[in-house]
Amino acid sequence: MKIPGGTEKRKRGKTMAIHDDLDQLLKNLKLKKIREILPRELEHAVKNDADCAEFLSRLLREEYHYRQERSVEYRIQQAKLPERWTLETFPFNKQPGVKQGVVKTLARLDFVAKAQNIVLIGGAGVGKTGLATGILLKAIENGYRGLFVKAQDLFDEMYASLADHATRKLIDRLARIDVIAIDEMGYLNLRPEQSNIFFKLMEERYNRKSTIITTNLEYDDWYGFLGNKHMVGALLDRLQHHCHTLRIDGPSLRAPGT
Repeated sequence: MKIPGGTEKRKRGKTMAIHDDLDQLLKNLKLKKIREILPRELEHAVKNDADCAEFLSRLLREEYHYRQERSVEYRIQQAKLPERWTLETFPFNKQPGVKQGVVKTLARLDFVAKAQNIVLIGGAGVGKTGLATGILLKAIENGYRGLFVKAQDLFDEMYASLADHATRKLIDRLARIDVIAIDEMGYLNLRPEQSNIFFKLMEERYNRKSTIITTNLEYDDWYGFLGNKHMVGALLDRLQHHCHTLRIDGPSLRAPGT
């Protein structure tokens, strides 16, 4: 004797088993976003009589955007940005020393594709770090690997690498990063070994990767803190060969009323 509703119950059981199996497969494949939205998308497909291609396209598009966002977030964390300052929020109206058109051109990131450098020169508080961070963030959002580092911290790490014979490893790691922003290059008390390592790093990045440097010193003043005149001359020659130099001659953005 057939039990009323037995066929319908078997169908529901089969459907649940398929959903459970699908959920496990998505988990194993680490398709986290598709697993999260699948019930919603199944309901949408049924309501709108969507075909298989449309249904699959919606799922894969969501997964793709999710992974892109995760990837950007990971690169931002790895870059160690001091703040998430963006070029869109930079107060160009309060800093006449910055040419907005020039910055917007740099934000197109052609300089990264061409392995060119940017040097921002200006006094304290004029917005050098904010611009460097904004440009670096723009590069990261567009798929490049970046790193923000204070000049003093970088030179300290270089000196520390000598103690455990890790200098070559450090240079190799830094030389692979697409865009490095070095903040506050100034009158630092450096040992000759630190200057030598920095020169080697910049030599390996030359014509391969982009470097952004903020400083309150003109190029001629670099001889004063980097030491070896011949080495500094070669360094500046490489740095300036394909370089966008922005001199910011404007008020401090930290001053009251700005």
